[in-house]
Amino acid sequence: MIGNESETITGFDALVGYFAAGCKPPEAWRVGTEHEKFVFHAEDFSPVAYEGENGIRALLEDLRQFGWTPVMEEDRIIGLGGKHRDNISLEPGGQFELSGAPLRTLHETCAEINEHLDQMRRLGEQRGIGFLGHGFAPHWELDAVPRMPKERYIILESYMKALGFRGLEMMFRTCTVQANLDFSSEEDMVKKLRVSLALQPMVTAIFANSPFCEGQPNGYLSLRSHLWTDLDPARTGMLDIAFEPGFGFAEYVRYALDVPMHCVYRNGRYVDVCGRSFRDFLAGELPGFEGERPMMSDWSNHLATVFTEVRVKQFLEMRGADAGPWRHLCALPAFWVGLLYHQPSLDAAWEMTQEWSQEERNRMRAEVPTAALDTQLRGERLVEWAKRVLPLAQEGLRARGFLDSEGQDERIFLSPIEEILQSERAPAQDLLARFHDAWDGDATRIFSEYAY
Repeated sequence: MIGNESETITGFDALVGYFAAGCKPPEAWRVGTEHEKFVFHAEDFSPVAYEGENGIRALLEDLRQFGWTPVMEEDRIIGLGGKHRDNISLEPGGQFELSGAPLRTLHETCAEINEHLDQMRRLGEQRGIGFLGHGFAPHWELDAVPRMPKERYIILESYMKALGFRGLEMMFRTCTVQANLDFSSEEDMVKKLRVSLALQPMVTAIFANSPFCEGQPNGYLSLRSHLWTDLDPARTGMLDIAFEPGFGFAEYVRYALDVPMHCVYRNGRYVDVCGRSFRDFLAGELPGFEGERPMMSDWSNHLATVFTEVRVKQFLEMRGADAGPWRHLCALPAFWVGLLYHQPSLDAAWEMTQEWSQEERNRMRAEVPTAALDTQLRGERLVEWAKRVLPLAQEGLRARGFLDSEGQDERIFLSPIEEILQSERAPAQDLLARFHDAWDGDATRIFSEYAY
């Protein structure tokens, strides 16, 4: 976070200033990539619990040999910190997440991913553990997924239970990959946000990779994406206000103030304030914290509980893609960097999408979990629109001119998307074809054939 986390928030303008402090000149723009993966026992494909000789805790301890610093909650290791603002964290069901460092080029971010997955694979082989990039746990029942001993997740699980079944599914049985990108000004943020929100259903369709549930086809190509349409409307969705005239930092602050709170972190503990108002906190009237004003760290933590398709922090988070195979982890940030970090490509994408109505954007969002690239937009399949957008990303990466040791520019990371659009089939459709043919209805084959 840019700024002083312990700074007391003085009022509304300070919250607006939080976002403005994220503005960076183009030469300082970076890309951060986050990806999650399921952890399973190679012997029987069952999920890995926290404790045990070959558990999550032991795996985290193993990773310290590569220079990672433990993150502790009481006497439990719950994550790892790197040397370059990168970290490894645990999701509620034991999913491992790498939150990559902000890096200048896609060559660097892909090298970071490769190094991380190589470390995980080497350690996993020693303990009989495998790792799977997939949007939804393909074979495990919800009750079979172990709970991680993180205090914040206990609060979140209680909150999600009150909302209904879908929240627990999201917490314990999904994995995603996302890209984090910078903006130079409020105007630049708004344009990038609008373009990325409009195109997020397209990205969901391209990376759709969660067609199984408890060993059988689930009726969706991206069940993970569908879950977010039926979870918590107060903090999810397509952020329609971003397209309203005059939208900017202040309007996003007003929106975020009305997103119900989850918890407050004080003295090493998380305090349950689920459903309470950050407006009350700002006024010193939050029950249990009467007379106390929030700090910037409280605001930062609160913003992390907003789950719109694109999330605004002091950068933009692209959140719409299922986790997938190794190559896809580099393809997602490549797509967004090519579009958003090259002004002509961004302008062309805006020209293409600005006339799409709110109804059209939301209808796409609702349909892509089932139809993926066959979703209809203005009389055409979404795959045809994607074939027009991809060249914009390719040109953006070509113009950046960052070469690897073999003289290749960043366009090489878009190859998986090219292949998907050429085949006109989402990854989930290929998995379903294998399920019905080569796998003879055995979804556990995914663990051996698609593990990292």
